[in-house]
Amino acid sequence: MELVRGIHNLKPSHGRSASGQAGTVLTIGAFDGLHRGHQSVLNHLRFRAAEVGLPSVVVTLEPLPREYFSPLAAPPRLMSFREKFEGMAALGIDRVILVRFNDAMRNMEATEFIERVFVKHLNARHIVVGDDLRFGRDGGGDFDLLARLAIKHDFSVEDTATLAFNSQRVSSTRIRELLELGEFSEAENLLARPYSIAGKVVYGQQLGRQLGVPTANVELHRLRAAMSGVYTVEVAIGTDNKTWLPGVANVGCRPTVDDSIKAILEVHLLDFDQDIYGNRIEVRFREKIRDEKRFDSLDLLKTQIHRDVSTARNYFSHPSQ
Repeated sequence: MELVRGIHNLKPSHGRSASGQAGTVLTIGAFDGLHRGHQSVLNHLRFRAAEVGLPSVVVTLEPLPREYFSPLAAPPRLMSFREKFEGMAALGIDRVILVRFNDAMRNMEATEFIERVFVKHLNARHIVVGDDLRFGRDGGGDFDLLARLAIKHDFSVEDTATLAFNSQRVSSTRIRELLELGEFSEAENLLARPYSIAGKVVYGQQLGRQLGVPTANVELHRLRAAMSGVYTVEVAIGTDNKTWLPGVANVGCRPTVDDSIKAILEVHLLDFDQDIYGNRIEVRFREKIRDEKRFDSLDLLKTQIHRDVSTARNYFSHPSQ
């Protein structure tokens, strides 16, 4: 799958198929989480593109507009851009156009965005959108605007109905709520996979090793995580031939030892003693052990961490309980 970073990097070839046929079939959205509803839209996009022999294209923004306007108040991300990109590649999307959201973009009228990006650069022939689509200045871009411009610029447009699963509306908001509650089984139903966070293991403060519980610190590439607390997890190291190892993880701001507001992910692998710095790992969440809390001393923190490890061991010893 091809990634194009920025409108300024769009070339005539990005509005054509590999065989040189002019046109694309595209959609636009945040697609945070790539849940069942997103998968339905993207699978339909790919089907429509295959029908006419044109590339399937996803246009997405970074940072997300709500993050740009109010980073601390914006909903926490379910996944990083890299995770999203890899997920779209797995779904068979041909091309992702990453549009940088900045002051110029926030002030661009939706009509200008459609005519400049969709029509001029991408030669849109068919556009698939979700039923809650809003983009452009003051959210002026929606299905009705696309439908009006479709006649002028000779493309077709369709909206897709919101997906319901087990009588629940599938949405990123609902999944965030479930993750915060520790309802991982229900979140898995809406995601069509276990919820996980992937990232590169980086050097931390080495505090876990001092406390007798060495941890792998993972870059989250987001200001806030969708949940906080201590969890039993399964961890895969690398990206090929994944073997899932048992562990315990903390997601949060480490209130006992750190005043930072940026969330971090720390993972302790049970009965594991290998150097994995620099490796990319995937952490799959299974059960919440407790909320994150501040302890009055490192000794009290150490005692609780060892209790958490024992709880995780018990979980993996009795997985059906």
